[in-house]
Amino acid sequence: MAQPEIAGTPVIILREGSSRSKGRDAQHANIMAAKIVAEAVKSSLGPKGMDKMLVDSFGDVTITSDGRTILDEMDIQHPAAKMMVEVAKTQDNEVGDGTTTAVVFSGELLGKAEDLIRKKVHPTIIIDGYKKASEKALETLEKIALEVKPTDKFFLKKIAMTAMASKIVSENREYLADLAVEAILSVTEKTGTKHKADLDDVKIQKKPGESINDSKLIKGIIIDKEVVHPGMPKRVENPKIALLDTALEIEKTEFDAKINIESPEQMEAFLKQEENMLRVMVDKIVKTGANVVICQKGIDDLAQHFMARKKILAMRRVKKSDMEGLMKATGGNIVTNLDGISRKDLGYAAVVEERKIGDDKMTFIEGCKNPHSVTLLIRGGTERIVDEAERSIHDALCVIRDVVEEPKIVAGGGAPELEAGRALKDYAETLPGREQLAVILFAEALEAIPITLAENAGLDPIDIISELRANHEKGKIWVGVDVFNGKVGDMKKAEVYEPLVVKKQIIKSATEAATMILKIDDIIASGKTKMPPGPPGGMGGMGGMGGMGGMGGMGGMPPGM
Repeated sequence: MAQPEIAGTPVIILREGSSRSKGRDAQHANIMAAKIVAEAVKSSLGPKGMDKMLVDSFGDVTITSDGRTILDEMDIQHPAAKMMVEVAKTQDNEVGDGTTTAVVFSGELLGKAEDLIRKKVHPTIIIDGYKKASEKALETLEKIALEVKPTDKFFLKKIAMTAMASKIVSENREYLADLAVEAILSVTEKTGTKHKADLDDVKIQKKPGESINDSKLIKGIIIDKEVVHPGMPKRVENPKIALLDTALEIEKTEFDAKINIESPEQMEAFLKQEENMLRVMVDKIVKTGANVVICQKGIDDLAQHFMARKKILAMRRVKKSDMEGLMKATGGNIVTNLDGISRKDLGYAAVVEERKIGDDKMTFIEGCKNPHSVTLLIRGGTERIVDEAERSIHDALCVIRDVVEEPKIVAGGGAPELEAGRALKDYAETLPGREQLAVILFAEALEAIPITLAENAGLDPIDIISELRANHEKGKIWVGVDVFNGKVGDMKKAEVYEPLVVKKQIIKSATEAATMILKIDDIIASGKTKMPPGPPGGMGGMGGMGGMGGMGGMGGMPPGM
């Protein structure tokens, strides 16, 4: 990098190896990187979008059309491109769907902004215009949204089916949507007038084998553990379940202790005492009437034997998250001290049973009366299908939760984006100067969503966008791209619905990312840290071993040696 000189002496500001690009070059580089990321996911948008095959450094393969997963698996280095990954992450964490749309929209905003920068419009004016346009677009979406009941199964199912339409599992989406709606409604709690659903209360258990249609919802918990002792029952009906967070073992002392035993009788008394202590522990559990014990810690072999004789089914080393799920599902309490255990702490279910799923044994605790924690068991032909089914169901669960918590929806197929774009073009006419241009470009960037949907379905984007604009001018606000019939159609009649919060989050996160990238006019990258230098000449001493001719590498010995 050229350094300034003062009176002939260079003033070095940045360390050696640092690079700096500023002004137009920096902006162009950032926008270009972000647009390339958007292009990478563009073809996977919508029900007719394509899937990506991602192979990591270990050779593991992921096949998906999920925007966040694609960007997570791609090893992206460019700092501006990483900001696009952040857009997808934010979208996924906040609302769980619309990740691809958010990234594509962000890329479009930047592409349009670059056109204005070339025409000598200052980035600050573009940013102000984009912010005004974003507020107006959110206001328009809020105005056209349809209000629904938070527990209306019809709309919740349609919302879930729309979220899964673009996935590998789209053929089974109706069946999976029913499972997802049932799961969320089981764990939904009403506080005042609001409904709340926590996705952590829906456990997803994957198991390759059978087909996707063999997936099922368990009104309870599946634990990836088998019964600890072969003498224990494998099935208990109407069980009384004790949940323990204490080891059924004799704890070893933390300090060294020696016991002097001088006769076999003393030895026997010592072992008897240990046995009695374990027997007392088991008796405390038996007294409560419990016939299933689920323990977060270890269970001694002898304690297992005593429980097997009492026909108690037991499991050990169960995960903390599963224990919390069991507490919510069975209504039991987690006991940390056996002295205080009572009948009130027990949980209830219809059946506890060990079953073989594929090659593994798992324990099902199902048929809980009012489960606030449930499990979705996902099946599928291969590991890849099961993984993608899990991602699809996660999206479906998220959008159902979104509508349960904020019961407003819009039709899909690019209709809300086009309507917001139309409103923005009217709004732009009320603005003075160059901000007007930024608002119009924001509207055009929104229209890129239906255009991309049409392109991915093999339709002519110019014909489609002209027809859409004409319909929206006539006040037909729910007309969008009907990709299944290959034409423009009323998406409300087609029952393609999406949550309002997903659409709002797309506009918020994409606008923020685009304005942040546009604000950068200087990139200063520090040089890479160099390795400390090795010994001079590396492995110098052995340098001349080429043909042993005169031992050339041995420090220049005279040939006569």
